[in-house]
Amino acid sequence: MALDGIGATDAERGLGSAAVEKAALTLVVDAGIAVVAALAEGGFSNLAAEDPVAPALMWSEGRSALHELLWRREISLDDALVARAQLEACPISLRTDPRLGEEAWRLADQLGWAKTYDAEYVALAQLLGCRLVTLDARLHRSATALGFVISPTEL
Repeated sequence: MALDGIGATDAERGLGSAAVEKAALTLVVDAGIAVVAALAEGGFSNLAAEDPVAPALMWSEGRSALHELLWRREISLDDALVARAQLEACPISLRTDPRLGEEAWRLADQLGWAKTYDAEYVALAQLLGCRLVTLDARLHRSATALGFVISPTEL
């Protein structure tokens, strides 16, 4: 999986107004993006032009995904340990909001989701007024109508 486009500047995206630029710099990152970055040779450097943030859930989901890859023997123990260390030290800032749980619950209802895990990422982006980048096709497809859920190629 490639993170093509994550390093694009606001000018390359055609964003010019100060209000848009401020919001465009903050980017909610889900666990799928973080795991791919943790496993990539360049690490999180593709996110350097952004201000990546995530809810607390991202780190536990990321560790779980890395452990599952190891358990399935899709990555080596050495790669798993390096990626876990990359994830723990990543330049993604923990962000929360006292309304996050309630908003995630509401969005899960609105989007027809049984679980609120993915809705936490969507809720955080909505509360912060920024974009959410995901590699999860189901999340992207079902939340795209909200107008701020994007894939890496849309950056």
